[in-house]
Amino acid sequence: MGTREELDAILCETIGSENVYFQPPENVKIQYPCIIYSVNGNFERHANNKVYHRTREYSLLYITRDPDDGMIDTIADLPLCGMGKPYVLENLHHYPYTIYF
Repeated sequence: MGTREELDAILCETIGSENVYFQPPENVKIQYPCIIYSVNGNFERHANNKVYHRTREYSLLYITRDPDDGMIDTIADLPLCGMGKPYVLENLHHYPYTIYF
């Protein structure tokens, strides 16, 4: 299991900008395209009544103005990342993902 800071660096490198936000407060001015992510929980494996493997689960949301943005597939190609159902809100395209890191 990597740290949240390591995941942050990977996401910044993936989209090629610093527009990556971890659980941003409402007063933060968000620049698009961006990734907003938060902790969703842990995925744990047990044996002998103990946790022997734990991976943190994060919810990622890629937000862009471009519906044909090639970054959509690039993010989906990250290890242990799966894409949810996209939606449009206020003329911004939202692409949800779940990633284990």
